[in-house]
Amino acid sequence: MNDSFLVAPSILSADFAKLGQEVMAIEKHGADWVHVDVMDGHFVPNLTLGAPIVKSLRPVTSLTLDVHLMISHPHKYIDDFLKAGADIITVHVESESNIKDCLEAIIAGGAKAGITLRPGTSLDAIKPYLSFVGLVLVMTVEPGFGGQSFMSDQVEKINQLVKLRSENNYNYLIEVDGGVNASTVSQCLQADVLVAGSYVFKNDYKTSIDFLKKAKNNENN
Repeated sequence: MNDSFLVAPSILSADFAKLGQEVMAIEKHGADWVHVDVMDGHFVPNLTLGAPIVKSLRPVTSLTLDVHLMISHPHKYIDDFLKAGADIITVHVESESNIKDCLEAIIAGGAKAGITLRPGTSLDAIKPYLSFVGLVLVMTVEPGFGGQSFMSDQVEKINQLVKLRSENNYNYLIEVDGGVNASTVSQCLQADVLVAGSYVFKNDYKTSIDFLKKAKNNENN
């Protein structure tokens, strides 16, 4: 377990009128990844960013572009996001695509493959894929909208994923997305990566990012 978190601010909470500047600002102030929420208006009741946004951000940042596909048919768009410069592409186990095919396509395209699940979905649903993914995303809100409250009952999934990783010598990172802030970060100490939207973009960027990065170390001391 690393002593500090990787922090992935979600640009869903950024100012879209100056998105490039926002991404450069979080990079300057210590962010590790840029989290890109992609929603199709079908899998979740909201419509957001597509591959052209990722393509436009690639030249302005050296940060890892962490793309979360909340869409019904991810297999149709994986190639677009690979070409746009995504470093990590995460798909939902509940999507209508063949999950193994999606993950293999992501890996073949040179990106890190991630798997995720809704809060109401059992961890058993993703266990068949844990041996070859590089990231497991635990949703601590219902996917679809920013600004929701952290669901503490999902923390057990983080703990189980740590146990499974240790027992089976898996190599995935554990990422937490949803309601992460100064009050809830103490519940995420077993994770590796924190997604934070409102907490970063609605406050002082450097202060928020620094607090999250150091939270694990502070709690352990």
